[in-house]
Amino acid sequence: IPAKGEAVGGSSVLSGSSQTGGGGDLVNINTGSQVQLEALPGIGPVTAQKIIGGRPYSSVDELLNKKIVGSKVFEEIREKITVY
Repeated sequence: IPAKGEAVGGSSVLSGSSQTGGGGDLVNINTGSQVQLEALPGIGPVTAQKIIGGRPYSSVDELLNKKIVGSKVFEEIREKITVY
């Protein structure tokens, strides 16, 4: 049984939808729950639903390009989100 975060066949075993990195937990915008998305700075219920409705994303920049979040919020969450 692989340990949490241990690579298995090219993928990682993770708890929930976040990945632990050096800067803390990253929220995957493709699989993160409503609660996880709302925990990001500047993201409320409406924006979290917009993120969920816009899936899938090939890069985090799509949140800005698709006008799901504004540039100010994007700068706040950029280091806290990922796609994988």
